[in-house]
Amino acid sequence: MSTPILTTSNGAPVDNNLNSMTAGPNGPVLLQDFTLIDKLAHFDRERIPERVVHAKGAGAHGYFEVTSSDIPKWCKAKFLNKVGKRTPIFTRFSTVGGEKGSSDTERDPRGFAVKFYTEEGNFDMVGNNTPVFFIRDPSKFPDFIHTQKRNPQTNCKDPNMFWDFLGHTPESTHQVSILFSDRGTPKSYRHMHGFSSHTLKFVNAQGTPYWVKLHFISETGIQNYTAEEAAKMSMNDPDSATRDLFETIAKGGEPAWKVSIQLMEFDDALKYRFNPFDVTKIWSHKDYPLIQIGRMVLNRNPENYFAEVEQAAFSPSHMVPGIEPSPDKMLQGRLFSYPDTHRHRLGVNYQQIPVNCPFAVKGGVNTYHRDGFMAVNGNGGKGPNYQPNSFGGPEPKPEFTQSKFEVKQFAARQPYIHPNDDFVQPGDLYRLMPEDAKSRFVSNLVGHMSGVTIKEIKVRAVSNFYKADKDLGARLCKGLGIDINDVIKFAARSNL
Repeated sequence: MSTPILTTSNGAPVDNNLNSMTAGPNGPVLLQDFTLIDKLAHFDRERIPERVVHAKGAGAHGYFEVTSSDIPKWCKAKFLNKVGKRTPIFTRFSTVGGEKGSSDTERDPRGFAVKFYTEEGNFDMVGNNTPVFFIRDPSKFPDFIHTQKRNPQTNCKDPNMFWDFLGHTPESTHQVSILFSDRGTPKSYRHMHGFSSHTLKFVNAQGTPYWVKLHFISETGIQNYTAEEAAKMSMNDPDSATRDLFETIAKGGEPAWKVSIQLMEFDDALKYRFNPFDVTKIWSHKDYPLIQIGRMVLNRNPENYFAEVEQAAFSPSHMVPGIEPSPDKMLQGRLFSYPDTHRHRLGVNYQQIPVNCPFAVKGGVNTYHRDGFMAVNGNGGKGPNYQPNSFGGPEPKPEFTQSKFEVKQFAARQPYIHPNDDFVQPGDLYRLMPEDAKSRFVSNLVGHMSGVTIKEIKVRAVSNFYKADKDLGARLCKGLGIDINDVIKFAARSNL
């Protein structure tokens, strides 16, 4: 079998790929050696900007299959309209705070993003392996991420920064409790659940809206590392979760998740005991039990990591008819920020990249977007680049209008005013833990807080946990050598 001929980027055959063109055997190298220049110039530009968050990740292709005949009662999206209907998907898992070369077993939330290639466009479910998040207003997000990265002077991870921000942000107590529990170090991407975290809106064919949260429940089952096991694995194989996902599928395994929703009647949002749009809170399963609607299966590895995983671009704003945003403030911020990041990293035409292309849309993608870097899909050909027009260009259809919703009160910078505080749910979570899990949780927190060198930062941070549960606060004080009376005094006043 003959091998293909090596070529330059413009398709010309290469005669020799191991020796540069030189003036005599000792050089110098000639500028006319396009084979060399072509090779070096491309190499110099191989790295694109790293994701600010979710830089380290792994991904796989698969399908979503509808398993419930009830779902059309709540959502008119066509990919959900029939039991047994399969929609191709691409899923990317990731750590959140670490750089691209960081370890897969670091204590960190895990990104859980699914791109559904539906006949009505791509729907992206962009969530995490936790049902809540650290903050509930997008204005805090850049500051929060800065504290999870590196100190601007030392360029080292800084526990003072980390706990200073979180201590000043009591709404983070719930997510921090999950992060430092056993669930903060999942054994692999197969061994964790996924959540939309945000509340979304489903709309049925009659125009009736519902509030929903999406849950992806691992069929493999939850398994986690202890802090000691995670540290050991980080040294032995920092790519362990990436390797596990790839090798499992390569050997014929098919990691799978049951897909369920929590469903809330539209008017219930105004009277629920927690703010249903506050992403730092969960909806109780007793109040809104899980309803299974489908199953997600991963069964095909990427052929090329960069092309399919590194260039995969997910955004919560990528929705289809029947799925709409909620007033969740963090979601509203992400609707803009995610595609804006992709335009920076990949260019304005990032959805022409095959892994991002809405290839399943019947009739193809028809926009008046033109030009920009890397317009490779014909750029609209000879068709008009404006609308309205008299030349048969694509037209909007009023039938796809999103559902109306009423907006009340004054426009201003204002926090959520729901009476429920930030400590009920993390306290409940702690009290649900068995004793051995509580001990590991406290040990994990003490281990990380021990790096804090400023007493007031420690006291403020511990006071949040004390407000959630006094036993938890007392254990942290004992482990950190803090006088509990200092924490009690601090907890009695605002920690801001």
